[in-house]
Amino acid sequence: MESKMEGDVFSGFGERYQMDGKVLQNFQKSFVQVQDILDQNRLLINEINQNHESKQADHLGRNVGLIRELNNNIRTVASLYGDLSHSFARSIDASSEGESTGTNNQKRFRSG
Repeated sequence: MESKMEGDVFSGFGERYQMDGKVLQNFQKSFVQVQDILDQNRLLINEINQNHESKQADHLGRNVGLIRELNNNIRTVASLYGDLSHSFARSIDASSEGESTGTNNQKRFRSG
């Protein structure tokens, strides 16, 4: 049911902003990647917590690697969101430029 709901959101968005299917597929692919990493992070955090509670030296030592993996995943998610933001702004700009309304009331996304 979630994938249909996501598809509905993207399809409505595509109609509103006149985006092609490839752009929407790339957005959806990125969101799926992010969700997969966040799911993996949840498992990592659970394992880190269990290892911490066990107070066993080998388990605590394993946490060092798990925390590194968690940090790398967080960096990856931040990068994916940055790429999504950039792609989104580019797509909106391209869509706005493609409109032929003859008005100057078009919204633009500008980087800070």
